[in-house]
Amino acid sequence: MDAKQSTISVLMFPWLAHGHISPFLELAKKLSTRNFKIYLCSTPINLNGIKPRLTQKYTHSIKLVELHVPVLPDLPPQYHTTKNLPPNLMPILKQALDLSKPIFSHILKTLKPDLLIYDLIQPWWGLGVASSYNIPVVDFITSSVIMTVFIHNLYKNPLTKIPFQDSIYLREYDKLDVYYLLNPSQQTFGKEDTHSSPDIILIKTFKEVEGKYMDSLSRLIGKKILPLPLVQDCTNEDDDGGIIDWLKKKEKRFHGVCFFWDRVFLVGASNGGDSAWALPLGFLERVGERGLVVEGWTPQVKILQHPSVGGFVSHCGWGSTMEAMKYGTPIIAIPMQYDQPINARLVEEIGVGVEVVRDNNGKLDRGKVGQVIKNVLQFDGEGTVRKKARELSETLSMKGEEDIDVLVEELVVKLYVKKKGQMDVVVEELVKLYVKKKGQE
Repeated sequence: MDAKQSTISVLMFPWLAHGHISPFLELAKKLSTRNFKIYLCSTPINLNGIKPRLTQKYTHSIKLVELHVPVLPDLPPQYHTTKNLPPNLMPILKQALDLSKPIFSHILKTLKPDLLIYDLIQPWWGLGVASSYNIPVVDFITSSVIMTVFIHNLYKNPLTKIPFQDSIYLREYDKLDVYYLLNPSQQTFGKEDTHSSPDIILIKTFKEVEGKYMDSLSRLIGKKILPLPLVQDCTNEDDDGGIIDWLKKKEKRFHGVCFFWDRVFLVGASNGGDSAWALPLGFLERVGERGLVVEGWTPQVKILQHPSVGGFVSHCGWGSTMEAMKYGTPIIAIPMQYDQPINARLVEEIGVGVEVVRDNNGKLDRGKVGQVIKNVLQFDGEGTVRKKARELSETLSMKGEEDIDVLVEELVVKLYVKKKGQMDVVVEELVKLYVKKKGQE
């Protein structure tokens, strides 16, 4: 990178999942307003999913770069993503991604970015490719800090108890899915090319929520943790399919019983893509105008912001959890797998949600689900959970973008001092070019 350049070019390479490419896109937007040129690399089907979120404002500063993964017999292009991917095809998707190493290498060689921001769960060969071109790398983790601490500790120090394990823990029925992540074919900690890993790691979180866990993670891995509070902004361009009009007819959250249920239906080939088969017989008729069942995509952020939404029945994916925290919607936690149980325990620990506890076989009881919803909604006024959710939202809303500015300063120092050896006084002036001043766009 030349010190005379007015922009820093960055190639971003997220894992092939919506929950990963989405925060990478939000980070790209933040950096693009600070004189960074962003190249976001993924498969065509993943990029197609985010194109509607790239408004005219980002036309020149964010470019989408297609990674054409080899088409294998059981993996047509529509499966070059984890979305709707049958579980048995996940190993094949990873195999196809590994086969795309030469293609990714060509992209790096052609673009010659100043920096690669790399998803930590991506194959480690990407770090080696970047190193061969002398391109510095920064890892980006899109899961919660507490989950990262949990997995890292289980992998590196399985006999050592985590200090906060009394409040953040796994129930017996959670363990199978979480331990699956420790399978040698799944984990990434400690694999080859770790020498390429930098001295900073980016992680999607709120420092106000996970500050103490950030300290634990920093001690575990010996690196500086930079929190990035990346939550998708609500835009008027989102087509809500009449959902918001329906919500407007309901009472406000402090008096009503309306809540948004986040659910994923497992749709098989035998039902022709119709998810009605997953509902109890006569369910839609019984619900009537009391509720609204929506198939497919919904503008979740816009819904969570609406005053009629009094609670969020959520699987506790980290992206959804952060959105609920930012917009002050209390969470009724029904975690399903992987990191979600840990996120649900975190939600309870900080007081912004309540988990529906399953039986010893991992099954849900509808009576317990209903009781937790009632307890969270507190029909007679603003209960403790709702109050804490609102207070956390207010705290997060008052915060500016200082975490992003800290990241920008770290990146400028990394690129100019460690790579080019520029004088500190020069770096100080350069930082001013990239760090967004309060009130400036």
